[in-house]
Amino acid sequence: MTIKDVAKYCGVSVSTVSRALNGHPDVSEDMRAKVIDAARLLHYVPNRSARDLASNQSDTLGLVVRGSTNPFFDPVMHAIESECNELGYGIVHRYIASDGDEIAAAAEFVQAKRLKGVILLGGRFDYSEEDAKSIGAPFVCCSYSNHFGDLPKEEYSSVSINDIAEAYKATKALIDLGHRRIAILLFSTDDKSISQLRFDGYCQALKDAGIEFDRNLVFETGTLSMSSAYEKVRGAIDSGIQFSAIFSIADTMAVAAMKAIFDTGAKVPDDYSVIGIDGIEMSLYTIPTLATLCQPQESMGREAARILVDVVEGKTKNQHVRLKTTQRPGGSMGPAKKVILAS
Repeated sequence: MTIKDVAKYCGVSVSTVSRALNGHPDVSEDMRAKVIDAARLLHYVPNRSARDLASNQSDTLGLVVRGSTNPFFDPVMHAIESECNELGYGIVHRYIASDGDEIAAAAEFVQAKRLKGVILLGGRFDYSEEDAKSIGAPFVCCSYSNHFGDLPKEEYSSVSINDIAEAYKATKALIDLGHRRIAILLFSTDDKSISQLRFDGYCQALKDAGIEFDRNLVFETGTLSMSSAYEKVRGAIDSGIQFSAIFSIADTMAVAAMKAIFDTGAKVPDDYSVIGIDGIEMSLYTIPTLATLCQPQESMGREAARILVDVVEGKTKNQHVRLKTTQRPGGSMGPAKKVILAS
């Protein structure tokens, strides 16, 4: 449907419809309501391009997604879109590879589309002041923070969980069940990203429980793929490494770990307990259901959108919000059934 269809439906001119939709004061509230109702009924979506060309900046926000195949991002994206629309802003997307440069993509995106601000869904943890300046618009880091960078907190916003604290909580859940030989399944211990932070939480939980750290129980995959997680866990079991539980830094990797355990003839949780972090939909359908710490994906997306809009409109300064997970018990985690000595 076009604006002409809305005008015809309401029995008014195209200019009246345009003024009503754009909040001009010379349109009565009754007429404005009539036009808005008609636009919704006819599924009319305003074309902003003409207005954008006549102004220095559009009424649009951007979303740069780093790693479009990440299943964790889907609910977050839907929440961002919904909140932006409710707040009166359009939103456009750009997808880049999981190892892409979101800063460069955002800078080009802002300039090309004259965006008022941008949300970065997934990204590096080590931004500098030069990175922020290159974007040229307010931005929010969604699902991560700038933990390893030197960018002042006053110059950007972020919405994420506390990765160290949540990894500590996941590891402690296994410790509380009597496990002492707890492996960690992760990308890398020093990637200056989520893996490193969650590794730090794991190590702290072991230390506080008086459990000696064992490098043999650090299963580094070098990638975040399910296949590499599967091979790492399968290889550890086949090689005779002794452990009774796995903390996986991501649900996808935990699912692969459970498959590897099954394929060796062992059982979850009878022989090995498994816990993850994320709460992705896929993890609800494993057998048994994966025990995990569920991130509040919808709240994460809505908070990111709300903060960006508030900063763009000058209602607030940059903010940093840390959300908490909720533990889903699942069936993949059970008590340690025997004492396993270090190999």
